[in-house]
Amino acid sequence: MLHIIFGVGEKRGVNMKRIPFNKPSISEKEIRYIIDSIKKFHISGDGYYSKKVQLFLEQTIHTYKALLTTSCSSALDMSAILLDLKEGDEVILPSYTFVSTANAVVLRGATPVFADIQEDTLNIDPEDIKRKITSKTKAIFPVHYAGIGCDMDAIMKIALEQDLKVVEDAAQGVNAKYREKYLGTIGHIGCYSFHETKNYSCGEGGAILINEDDQSLIERAEVIREKGTNRSKFYRGEVDKYTWVDVGSSYLPSDILAAFLYAQLEKIDEINEKRKTVYEYYHKNLKEFEQMGLLRLPVIPEECESNYHMFYLILNSPQERDYLMYKLKEKGISAVFHYIPLHTSPMGKRYGYMAGDLPVTENLSYRLLRLPMYPGLTRLEQDYIIEAINSAMQQLVIAG
Repeated sequence: MLHIIFGVGEKRGVNMKRIPFNKPSISEKEIRYIIDSIKKFHISGDGYYSKKVQLFLEQTIHTYKALLTTSCSSALDMSAILLDLKEGDEVILPSYTFVSTANAVVLRGATPVFADIQEDTLNIDPEDIKRKITSKTKAIFPVHYAGIGCDMDAIMKIALEQDLKVVEDAAQGVNAKYREKYLGTIGHIGCYSFHETKNYSCGEGGAILINEDDQSLIERAEVIREKGTNRSKFYRGEVDKYTWVDVGSSYLPSDILAAFLYAQLEKIDEINEKRKTVYEYYHKNLKEFEQMGLLRLPVIPEECESNYHMFYLILNSPQERDYLMYKLKEKGISAVFHYIPLHTSPMGKRYGYMAGDLPVTENLSYRLLRLPMYPGLTRLEQDYIIEAINSAMQQLVIAG
């Protein structure tokens, strides 16, 4: 028998017209810091709050250098430039990721080589990485899905043996760990996102992490981020004028955004605890469906500490996923699917891929449904969501 919570919305007099998929966690402090940033008359990049955020990241997550960027996409683009990717080079990455991971490779003229994912975490499969390595392989771009770390021990071992660079796409992994190391700090370079949908946000933003004690690499990252100029050295008084010295682009975010982000990072533990509470309540109250074989819940391996970025369900078929998504939408609940595998996209097909090439990726991605997940999601709203899932699953049991 299914456990059903009856009439939560109606009985308690709450109008559940719409529950969004995401809602940023904003307090008075973000506004206060933005005003302070404006009053300092330095609202372009690398101002007072930019430096505070970068220092916070360096001291908290233990990286040699953190540089704020306009997005995680920008950080990935910078990483590809730092690796000197060029035509003829290959980079191994998961197909189950956002387009920015692949675009960073393609924009340098290199070729993305898509690997399959693991059943449990939906992260890139190290065994398939091994199968995809050729003499042209130059780097691995693992993606930490849902704030759960990839098998970085295996990936770094492969990289060491094959003399490859590792760029961690930790867009969803800020404040999560793998074997007590922060995601983004294990590979040679790490990339963060501070987009509105992420745990810690400034609307649009990101960061690149240099994890090697290599001053020349750090200096080149600064140059690339400053439109290919050595302006950072000029501001530090290391040169008497700055000029064009390398390729680059405008990757600096406004200090206004950094001010907003700094307020977010000052609440890093508070936000994480609230997300953990929401995650664990979903898990506890939806576990029965997993035990009945109706769906699968997310997995957090022992070696990983989650940042509770996402809560998803994996249904037994694409049809059941779509049915549940539709029934939740009827009740004003914004539950959404995630990535369309890149290898099945029009661009993926241009690189010679086709449906069936990555069976695990295709199987899981077409059955996955993400539930609303944000710190301000109330217990009453979660009960309403769980009730709606209950009702839909009951109908599936009756129909099946």
